[in-house]
Amino acid sequence: MRYLRIILFFVAIPLLAFSGMHKYYVSVTQVEYVQDKQSIQIISRIFIDDFEKLLQERYDENIILAGKTEQKIVELYIERYLKEKLKIKINETPVELNYIGKEYDVDVVKCYLEIINIKDVKSFEVSNKVLFDVFSDQQNIVKTKINSKEKSFILYPKKDTAVLKFN
Repeated sequence: MRYLRIILFFVAIPLLAFSGMHKYYVSVTQVEYVQDKQSIQIISRIFIDDFEKLLQERYDENIILAGKTEQKIVELYIERYLKEKLKIKINETPVELNYIGKEYDVDVVKCYLEIINIKDVKSFEVSNKVLFDVFSDQQNIVKTKINSKEKSFILYPKKDTAVLKFN
């Protein structure tokens, strides 16, 4: 009987611990400076259901991501939204993001962007407000690899910008 109680204890605790789970809202953006190509390559990973909710609220309530009948206009909406919410300055100068495209990977949409004609990076500033307009507890993790240095930081609505200096 004692062993049954021990087994029940170890089965019940995890079930109770996760019964009130809170959904976390997070995206991960990787930024890498490829010096020989003179470009900054960006991959932003966003949960499909969160991004779909945003696009439905902002543009069209009938949008369904990763479906076989995904409308072609969705690509334009994604590009427009990312260019509005993701801002980058290189050497204190705002730069234009080129949207390359997207692909789906299980429950995540990977969005590919690039900044071209970057000869050197002395400072890098990023503002990432992706999904802040839908989820007040959204966090955006940014991982950078610039000039052989790796840095990571978390951006959230009250602190949506980070600056890195390379001297």
